[in-house]
Amino acid sequence: MKKQAALLAIAIMIALSGCGKASDESAAGGEHEAASGNHAGGHEGMEHSDSGEVPSGLKTAAEPAFPTGSKAVLETEHMSGMKGAEATVVGAYDTIVYAVSYDSTTGKDKVANHKWVIHEELADAGEEAYEPGTKVVLKADHMEGMDGAAAVIDSAERMTVYMVDYKPVTGGEWVTNHKWVTESELSKPQQGDETVS
Repeated sequence: MKKQAALLAIAIMIALSGCGKASDESAAGGEHEAASGNHAGGHEGMEHSDSGEVPSGLKTAAEPAFPTGSKAVLETEHMSGMKGAEATVVGAYDTIVYAVSYDSTTGKDKVANHKWVIHEELADAGEEAYEPGTKVVLKADHMEGMDGAAAVIDSAERMTVYMVDYKPVTGGEWVTNHKWVTESELSKPQQGDETVS
């Protein structure tokens, strides 16, 4: 019993400090998996808050479903504590959105099906979308070991992506300028629930 309590305490500490190992993220419903199976999510080392700087050439969405300043509820679990969290949209951009698998520059396990990287975060990206299976180099730095990593495109779709601020449902500090969530990963707050504290 003491061993179980100690393991639970460790799991809670990991979840509260950011992205955890497989057992923590699987329990939280993580959507990504490492190719080795040692940890789910591919978001270990995720930078929870960001400066808010966006890549050059990224176009602000003309008529997003969730305009800048609007409230939303996160319907995804990129990181522990996201799903169900109230969020404020701080940016909406029209671009090509990719799920990618990549080899971390830190030498850690391969990250499979990482969501999301945008077209402007790929080295030497032209105007056209990359097809699934195309090899690329990442310029994104929202996770440790991403910038400069060799990657393969898993999927590509032109859509609006959002940068959001949110307070994790697991507690802790507000996460600011989280990159990226898609429209399908957001929902409107319940009526009378539009304010985020």
